[in-house]
Amino acid sequence: MSDKQQEAPKIEFPCPNYPIKAVGVGGHDFQSHVVEIIQIHVPDFDLETVSVHDSRNGNFQSVRFKITAQGVDQLKALHEALMKSDRVKMVI
Repeated sequence: MSDKQQEAPKIEFPCPNYPIKAVGVGGHDFQSHVVEIIQIHVPDFDLETVSVHDSRNGNFQSVRFKITAQGVDQLKALHEALMKSDRVKMVI
């Protein structure tokens, strides 16, 4: 491995306060749309961790939230479900 390459950080599960951001087309119900998807994959999801931020021009919104990640399979499933939505453009 060269000096410029770094290994991805190792995540120990369960991982509390795992941050995720879903970005999509803004709208009055975008937050609830994202939360519905999250609750399918994270049964103990805490709504208190959700925050919504509008883009500078107001065309997009980001819904930021934290979960207690239980494993790689859960994170992959959540990412896939969010990306399948026609309203979510990016998941970080």
